[in-house]
Amino acid sequence: MTTTLAPPVPIGKAAVGALGMLAVATGALESVVTPTLPLLQRELDMSPAEGALLSIVLLITGALITPIAGKFGDRYGGKRVLIRLMAVVCAGGLVSALAPNLPVLLLGQVLQGAMVGALPLSFILVRKHLPEGESKVAIGVVSGLFVGGGMAGTLSAGPVAEQLSRHWMFALPTFAVIGSTVLVSRLMPEDPPGRSDDGGIDWPGLALLSGTLVTLMLVLALAPDIASQPLVLLALLGVLAAFVYGWTAVERRAVSPMVDLRMLARPAVWKSCVLTFVICVGTSAAVYLVPQLFAVPSDEYGFGASATAIGFFLLPGAVAASLAGPIGGIGARRFGSRAVVIAGVVIMAFGLLAMAAVHTESWHLVVGKALVALANGLCVTALVTTTATSVDQSDTGIATSLVLVTRVIGFAVGVQLSGALLTAATPAGSDVPAESAFVTGFVIAGALTALSLLVVRTMNKGVKE
Repeated sequence: MTTTLAPPVPIGKAAVGALGMLAVATGALESVVTPTLPLLQRELDMSPAEGALLSIVLLITGALITPIAGKFGDRYGGKRVLIRLMAVVCAGGLVSALAPNLPVLLLGQVLQGAMVGALPLSFILVRKHLPEGESKVAIGVVSGLFVGGGMAGTLSAGPVAEQLSRHWMFALPTFAVIGSTVLVSRLMPEDPPGRSDDGGIDWPGLALLSGTLVTLMLVLALAPDIASQPLVLLALLGVLAAFVYGWTAVERRAVSPMVDLRMLARPAVWKSCVLTFVICVGTSAAVYLVPQLFAVPSDEYGFGASATAIGFFLLPGAVAASLAGPIGGIGARRFGSRAVVIAGVVIMAFGLLAMAAVHTESWHLVVGKALVALANGLCVTALVTTTATSVDQSDTGIATSLVLVTRVIGFAVGVQLSGALLTAATPAGSDVPAESAFVTGFVIAGALTALSLLVVRTMNKGVKE
């Protein structure tokens, strides 16, 4: 028996505006930790490795939530799932705002990670309720407002944390998320649920992947203390190996796997995954190390920058990242994906190695961080395009999900390794790591990025106009 679904109700500018306000608010809430991480480490007495963990838990949760949110959106309706996700985000923002210590703040960030799955749902709603031409414009507007919200959060988090408190830098954007979610609930019409014949949610695969990522982060966080806790580290390594084996076995047998590992047999896919991992390690090293170096006291070898100043220093990098996507897309069409990836890898390696060699002036780090952000955007755009066009249309989602998981793992590994380097190089009784730890981190990330050219040169050139 065939079920006839009612056509979606067209929406006006008010509904799109509500989605745009939600994008601004979530972008601001997502971005407040990066510029204020040194401040949070001081106030909550965190080690650099613990600070690194705090900076990535939101991303890890988001990577796990996004594919589930998409399937639930198709099955139950995009608006219904979006509102529930945002309720989780609001709860996470309030938990972060009230957090008295690191464990509670980590819980808040885990809950906030649901926002990563909300943006694609916004795009699905726009496509359902608007004609194709108008939906493209609306998606561009919502995407741009999310980036703009991130920039606003980067700039405002420091002043709010310093003039009011760290609690308010989470609370204010959370209130904005609550208000915009209410508007979306009132102004966005219900969308009809779709029919789902994909075999359901891969809950065992999700649970095992979650365990794998969490255990990997714990291993990297404990690495600096290996001499004092060797048995704990060995036990965690055993648990990590068990999770990896279990996840691999489950995904190979699942009817509808969360990540289809068989796709890795295709050269274009595994090459994209390797390059995504390496590029995200390099990017995350800069994302974590640069603010930490800005915060080192000026009577040592740093700049003694406040959270407010760090936000301003990071702004050019955010602007570069927002421009990289369109530039990468134009470059891929004109010169081919391989040429864009080569350019991005060279720019990133140069930026990282330059910061390792010269970091005596603040503009050295500002320019280096901007180059890395630009290069990351160029590479990611080209690699996603290559992956999506190298497989059958029906396999696009599966292939790109592999790249998504690889991106998260690369970013998490890069941040945690950087935090472990700083923790290991911090003398007892001091809060300031040795300068050599920053140099080592930039050099390792830059060298690893440069070595990826060995893989890039074997890529297909990609389609050129």
